[in-house]
Amino acid sequence: MKVNVQTPNFAADSKLINFIERRLTKLEQFYDRIVFADVFLKVQKTSEKQNKIVEVLLSIPGGDLIVKKDAKSFEEGTDECVQSLERQLKKRKQKQRAYL
Repeated sequence: MKVNVQTPNFAADSKLINFIERRLTKLEQFYDRIVFADVFLKVQKTSEKQNKIVEVLLSIPGGDLIVKKDAKSFEEGTDECVQSLERQLKKRKQKQRAYL
């Protein structure tokens, strides 16, 4: 799976990008037909502590899965996105098995 990380208005360090890539490649154990993942990291200019936005677009055959989470850090937001995508991929796989 190819992972594209986009960070408008700031530069992400290599540790953060490697962390995101490691987390997203673990999704392949739940659904092996993932084509690519687009990750958008954004910072909101608010007074709240949860001003980091992580948005993941997962391209799979038959449609795309999109998850968007707000968190205190990009790592926390990535973990929440991966958990949500994991549930969605498991549901999709169960539906495919039901049709076979």
